[in-house]
Amino acid sequence: MKQLDVRPILNNGGEPFDDIMKFVGELQPGESFELLATFRPDPLLQVLKAQGFKGEARERGANFWSVMFTPANT
Repeated sequence: MKQLDVRPILNNGGEPFDDIMKFVGELQPGESFELLATFRPDPLLQVLKAQGFKGEARERGANFWSVMFTPANT
């Protein structure tokens, strides 16, 4: 399973949305991935849901969230 850690981008005041969408666009059909972030990315969960992914977010610690995205049809 692939993993994308956007915490460094967020910690430096950046916006990782374009990086995330590029990453998602490079996934193979049916491929899942884990996103690591500094907060629960609710807007992203909705964007990717519209693209056919279901997301399960879990708080791992202070300013540390893990979101597992899997294709909704699997």
